[in-house]
Formats: sequence, C-alpha cells, structure tokens
Amino acid sequence: MTLRQFEYLIAVAEEHSFTRAAERLLVSQPALSHQIKVLEDAIGGPLLDRLARTVEVTELGDAVLPHAIAAVRSTDEATRAARAVGRLSGGELQVATLRSIALGIIPRAIRVWRHEHPRVRVRIREFAHIDLLAAEMLHGGADVAIGPAPVGWTGRCRVLGPEEFFVVLPYDDPELRSGGGSIDLRRLSDRPWVLYAPEFGLAPFVAAACARAGFTPRAAVRTHHTATAVELAAAGLGPALVPGNVIGPEFERCTIRPEPPLHRELVAFTRQYVSPPASAFIETVAEHATL
Repeated sequence: MTLRQFEYLIAVAEEHSFTRAAERLLVSQPALSHQIKVLEDAIGGPLLDRLARTVEVTELGDAVLPHAIAAVRSTDEATRAARAVGRLSGGELQVATLRSIALGIIPRAIRVWRHEHPRVRVRIREFAHIDLLAAEMLHGGADVAIGPAPVGWTGRCRVLGPEEFFVVLPYDDPELRSGGGSIDLRRLSDRPWVLYAPEFGLAPFVAAACARAGFTPRAAVRTHHTATAVELAAAGLGPALVPGNVIGPEFERCTIRPEPPLHRELVAFTRQYVSPPASAFIETVAEHATL
C-alpha cells in the first residue's frame, strides 16, 4: 500500500467517478484504476462498488477510508512540521474549533498572532459539535483544536480556563429590573426558550443546565449560532443561555448571571506530536484569549 494509492481512493470516493478523479489528480484513468485494483488486492477485498452511473464506497472501503485520509493528512502535516522546525517564518497553521469559540475567544488571539508571526498564515475551521472537532483533529485535519476536552482524548491537552455562560433576556424584562444581578433558571421554566439546534454542541449543555434546575425548556425557536441566539433573546423570543465572550457591549444591559454560575472548561488539544507553530499558537491563545 502506498500514499499515492490512498490519494487515488480518496479522490474516487469523493468524486464518485473514476473519470472525474483521474481529471482531478491529473493522471490517466487506466493508471488510476490499476492502482486501485492493486490496493484492493493488498487489502483483500473490493473498496469501491462500480455501479452503472456512479461509484460508491463498499463496507470494507468505509473501514479503510478514514485511515487513508489520516495517512495522507499526516504526511502533509509532517512536511509542514519539518519546514517549520526551529523557525516560524512561513507556512500555514490549521486551527479547528467550535463555532461559538471561533466567534468569541479566537479573534483576539489571532490579532496578536498576526502581529508576532506575520508570515505564518492561520486557517480556521469551525465545527458544530465537539465529536466532529475531535475526529478532525484525530485524522490529521488540523494542527491544534480549541474546545471542551473531548471524552477519552489520549493526545495532549492544555487547559485554557473556564468559559462563563449568561442568560440573555429582553431589555425591558422585569427580571433585569429587579436588580439582583443573578437569576435561578427555575424562574424561567415556564417560558419558551431560544434553544440551539440538536446537532449544535451547546444544545446538550443548555439541556443539562435546565435539567439540574428541574425542568426541560420549551423551544420558541432553534438556531445554529450563538450570536443569533443573543439577538433573538434580546428581541423577546425567549431566554437564551450563551457564552459570555460572544455577548457584545450593546447587549450587556440584557444579560444576567445564572445562579449557581455556569461554566465549561476549554482546552487546546493536539495529537502527541506538536509542531513549533502549533505550540506557539497554543501559548498565544492561553495568554490572550478572553474567556
């Protein structure tokens, strides 16, 4: 098995066509087909189902494909790391994170990074859920990931600190005028809420917080974005529970701290090997990110 064969397999799986895959890779179709056949012989079974109008990955191919992707990405990563050893003079740093974090804590760190390392480009990839983020990191799709610690992660983790959550209410809400400074979520149990879509990573966090308060929130609306949740809650559609770092100054008057306070710990996590640019970026985030 070779990396080139893995690249061919990935291309055919993504294009669902030997012809389009060959065009994409700038090779002849017979050469591509031959290498796929050699790979299938080495593995011991068909990886692709050649149908009349399309090509689909077989069950065996589904098992092999993630490892092929990881191998190709790891090779690319090794090349970048080798070029970056002892210097931060160029190249690209790939950072994976959750959508709420990309909006909240990452921008300040990026501003500092660009000032200190102007020749190292940063590419940000956003994910809706920590499981998707961890899978991307595991398969070599990023140099460093920022988010809650994934369950069972065996690579390296650097604790960044706790991210605090606040309740957003309409500007004229009586609970804000009471002057208490905090609110028990049970006081909001009879209201419809601005909730996150089920596949969004904050959905289980909000559900668990409300469950500890003894109720299941009803949805007035669901969204995939924390910034949208802030806007809709301030407009009066219902309370929203959001990370404090995504609440802009214009919405500070309509936020209140839940009682007891709600936090989640954020980390920077990587595989076992950490490239010099990734290590430097983690230090930048740890020092300059606003949680």
